Amino acid sequence: MCLAIPAEVVELLEDDTAVVEIGGVRKVVSLMLLDGAEVGDYVLVHAGFAMEKVDREEAERTLALLEEAAEFGPLYE
Repeated sequence: MCLAIPAEVVELLEDDTAVVEIGGVRKVVSLMLLDGAEVGDYVLVHAGFAMEKVDREEAERTLALLEEAAEFGPLYE
């Protein structure tokens, strides 16, 4: 199963990369699959690549659902 996680772009770097923040954790991701990302945008991140932009409300709803699911523990043991 693949899952893309919403993250906020906090810094644009060289070579089509950016720093994104997910739940207080910052990570460098590639923007090569996405045009026009700016600081403050929310993007869906999968396997180190920003796949598409999403609006803030959608990102916040998705992150809230992921946090809620995490309260139930792992899906597989």
